[in-house]
Amino acid sequence: MSEPDFQAAYQDCFTETWPGDVPAALVRFVVLDSETTGLDPRKDRLITIGAVAVEGGEILLEDSFEAMLKVSHNTSSVTVHGITREQSRQGLDEPDALRRFLPYLRDGVIVGHHIGHDVHMLNAGYQRHFGFSLQNLSLDTMDLTLHLEQDGAFAGRERIRSFTLDALCDLFQVTPHDRHTAPGDAFLTAQVFLRLLRLAQTYGRQTLAQLAQPFVPPQ
Repeated sequence: MSEPDFQAAYQDCFTETWPGDVPAALVRFVVLDSETTGLDPRKDRLITIGAVAVEGGEILLEDSFEAMLKVSHNTSSVTVHGITREQSRQGLDEPDALRRFLPYLRDGVIVGHHIGHDVHMLNAGYQRHFGFSLQNLSLDTMDLTLHLEQDGAFAGRERIRSFTLDALCDLFQVTPHDRHTAPGDAFLTAQVFLRLLRLAQTYGRQTLAQLAQPFVPPQ
């Protein structure tokens, strides 16, 4: 597929996409995690991308994506994520990985823990190679957790003070496994997200707009 066709196919996904009042059960969520060489989208690069879909209150393991990218620098950051130098050299070129991700992602609502970093890193890559950014709506599991805490969902528990994925796994009794890998963290986040969806239903957050609302700390 040529570059204009590949971009057009992605953009066509948004001709009819999820309105804010759509019930959460009807939405295809794409739970995403990426590992990167650092935190600066201007100079750091993606190492791995992992994603799994959640739809109808279930994790769809058959609807998943994984890519390891070729990284030629900052190898100490790469090895932190359990990837050897040789493996990183055998990964996909960044443009190829980003091309492959879009037909999987389509117009799915991106979900992740502190997802802003992942989206910024992906957008930096798409801008660098193709001159556009993702159009997908994103939802941060930490924001949703804090909204639910404010709604009274965790009454009787100590106030949330730790904002890590490990803290949410502990809160929802999800056993951490395969941590600090993109597919592993995406699957853990998906398990946390399922629990958040059930709580959100109980506390009146039933539409996409209610779930994706950014959290603004009270003054």
